[in-house]
Amino acid sequence: MRVRLEDVARAAGVSPKTVSRVLNDEANVRGTTRTKVLAAMQAMDYSPLLSARSLASNRSFMVATLYDNPSSSYLTEIQTGVLEACDQHHYSMMVRPLLVEAKDFVERVDALISHRRPDGLILTPPITDHPGLLARLHERGVPYASISPIWRDDTIGAFMDEPQAAREMMANLLALGHRRIAHIIGHHAHGASGWRLAGYRDALSTMGLAYDPDLVVEGDFSFDSGVAAARKLFSLARTPTAVFAANDDMAAGVIWAAGEHGLSVPRELSVCGFDDTPISRQTWPRLTTIHQPSRKMGRVAALQLLEVLRGHSDGRMVQVPFTLQTRESTAAAI
Repeated sequence: MRVRLEDVARAAGVSPKTVSRVLNDEANVRGTTRTKVLAAMQAMDYSPLLSARSLASNRSFMVATLYDNPSSSYLTEIQTGVLEACDQHHYSMMVRPLLVEAKDFVERVDALISHRRPDGLILTPPITDHPGLLARLHERGVPYASISPIWRDDTIGAFMDEPQAAREMMANLLALGHRRIAHIIGHHAHGASGWRLAGYRDALSTMGLAYDPDLVVEGDFSFDSGVAAARKLFSLARTPTAVFAANDDMAAGVIWAAGEHGLSVPRELSVCGFDDTPISRQTWPRLTTIHQPSRKMGRVAALQLLEVLRGHSDGRMVQVPFTLQTRESTAAAI
């Protein structure tokens, strides 16, 4: 017969309500009592029915991750991190793709909240910075955590110092002797696009190099946009000796376009990206890139949200570190 919550309570010498509090990881349970209940659950191989747990607490024990981003590698890393945190605390995760520029974007999120009843949301760029959605979530009192938001006041989640990371990437290219460095920015609605462009411009200024708008081309973080941007750069009278793409997918597109154009990477053209997603190690040559710990950022953002949902704290915005990964796609300028 299936072990019931009441059986666990009897074995641990506590009330069924106390067992429920332990299951929900509520803060108002003594450590010794929690240990007894967990030991009884393990000894009896007890696993709660999610439907009963939700009904008893009037909560769904589900977190919804919302995204609108063409980079599947980045999203996979984020979602894996969120799922790790959810599994750790017995929550489920729902993933919902959305079009942030759709006229009914806010209404669609509103309907999701009403019909699926997630306890909280994980917002990814560019959804993190949609003013209409943020206003609606505050109005409804829906808890959420943001990944890499532009505005971090009164927001919990995870972020990285992206301008500094871009400056370090540029410093690496400049140290290799490159002076005509192109930059492919991401979608204009993403905070990351502005931050990485700012780091690119700061590095040029520090070296006393002029900013050339012809060397800056907009993409949308997709492989195809990297190809299209590279073709524009290769059509210039004076082509760049290096291309810094604002993510790995676009950088991979640059390498593809370089092959199409008969350019050897890195002998004739250095190429680097940002994020250190799996595609950076699947191209040849492998990409020099900035390691953004996307999986960790997803996990950290979810843990901050779960802290709020479980009543343990108000959560906070956590900064995560980055590292420069130097690989075979960059070399000294010739």
